[in-house]
Amino acid sequence: MIPRYSRPEMTAIWEPANKFRIWFEIEAHACDALAGLGVIPKEAAAAVWEKGDKPYTEARIEHIDAIEAETKHDVIAFLTELAEHVGEPARFVHQGMTSSDVLDTCLNVQLTQAADILLADLDRLLAALKTRAEEHRETVCIGRSHGIHAEPTTFGLKLAGHYAAFKRGRDRLVAARAEVATCAISGAVGTFANIDPAVEVHVADKLGLKPEPMSTQVIPRDRHAAFFAALAVVAGSIENLAIEIRHLQRTEVREAEEFFSKGQKGSSAMPHKRNPVLTENLTGLARMVRGYAVPALENIALWHERDISHSSVERMIGPDATVTLDFALGRLAGVVEKLVVYPEKMQENLDKLGGLHNSQRVLLNLTQAGVSREDAYRLVQRNAMESWRTGTSFQDLLKADPEVSGPLGQEAIDALFDIGYHMKHVETIFARVFAEG
Repeated sequence: MIPRYSRPEMTAIWEPANKFRIWFEIEAHACDALAGLGVIPKEAAAAVWEKGDKPYTEARIEHIDAIEAETKHDVIAFLTELAEHVGEPARFVHQGMTSSDVLDTCLNVQLTQAADILLADLDRLLAALKTRAEEHRETVCIGRSHGIHAEPTTFGLKLAGHYAAFKRGRDRLVAARAEVATCAISGAVGTFANIDPAVEVHVADKLGLKPEPMSTQVIPRDRHAAFFAALAVVAGSIENLAIEIRHLQRTEVREAEEFFSKGQKGSSAMPHKRNPVLTENLTGLARMVRGYAVPALENIALWHERDISHSSVERMIGPDATVTLDFALGRLAGVVEKLVVYPEKMQENLDKLGGLHNSQRVLLNLTQAGVSREDAYRLVQRNAMESWRTGTSFQDLLKADPEVSGPLGQEAIDALFDIGYHMKHVETIFARVFAEG
């Protein structure tokens, strides 16, 4: 997590001030529940809020860090510092709880906070993709398979496909947020031996979480693995769109390109360069976010009721994955919003192969005219390869080939080269993709 690829709102979630604030609320809400059960005095619970509810300033955080340097235990350091504010009633804080109750519940609060920002990021990107897809609904371009001209599509359909992918990614993130939004206040090894389950229910409700149905001394890490896997899939979709734009910006293609602002420089050596630096950057960032899914999956396997092999991993991947993905989604939305599109170049590229993109249509019509599929394929491919090699119009070659023009007729061959044939279901696809907004 470095400033270059960080945005303030997401970064703030992982700052010590927010973490300690959540820790305090977990402990204070637990005290309220314990007081309600008659386990601790109500006056003690009130004192925790009254005397401990103070901002976690830089000086206060530095003091906690100094205590931890001696105790070698972060939660104990936090509780020691809190006791300095609360005084004698602090002896009732953390009754029946274990450190993981605080750490795991806090992490899940932070992940839900991060998910809410990421969902807003996805909403902006989805809006941009929908707007640009509608704008280019009928902008015809060549579709490619293996990087080679295949059949026509529209640039709007390309963008609609990416919209659908990010919509699925958003749905997965919503589900992952719900799965990770659990709270554990169950004590050592999760048996509630020293704390009533009602405390967990109360704290969960106050923090917008659900009680963890079965914790050990930790919340099960398959929940977190699903969360980071959802982030990784979104990152994969980012790279998918980024690579599409990078390919379209290649000089030989130049159907679309990143916005190039006034005063921007593309190369220290070559003043003419306009490089796809943003989408190249997004490709790299996507690799990082995907990489965090593997250690999250490996965190599932812990010794018995707990160990802390997952802890160091999560202290790194929690901030890094969410901060990086937040930045990447924001950058990609900006790229899409400002993307420069060249419809004339799309038409030029479409025409480069002299109508070869209609080969399947000719093949199918020959079979319907009584020619076997094997013979039809041979006839169409023979003319297609001649057109490919010589640059001669595919349409003219077909009309000059009696084995093709005989079964089909000259006028029928001409009709097979109508671009509208390929576009007739664009509206149906758009209706499907954008049916839910």
